Amino acid sequence: MTAADLRDMSPEELAKKEAELREDLFKLRMRAAVSQLENPSRIRQLRRDIARIHTVRRERDLAAGRAAATDAGRAQ
Repeated sequence: MTAADLRDMSPEELAKKEAELREDLFKLRMRAAVSQLENPSRIRQLRRDIARIHTVRRERDLAAGRAAATDAGRAQ
């Protein structure tokens, strides 16, 4: 999953996707604990996808903050 794909998603879709990824990560960690992983690199991939979602959310928060600050500056 790329950041560009995530930027096209709505905030609700991002939240849903993050929940799915976290659930998958939990399941994989449980399997890893009992040594039943066929692809251990999948854990790393899931962690990075979750981090990408957080990055996109942060970008949106910062952009909204800048827009609000700019609007407040114009109102004065």
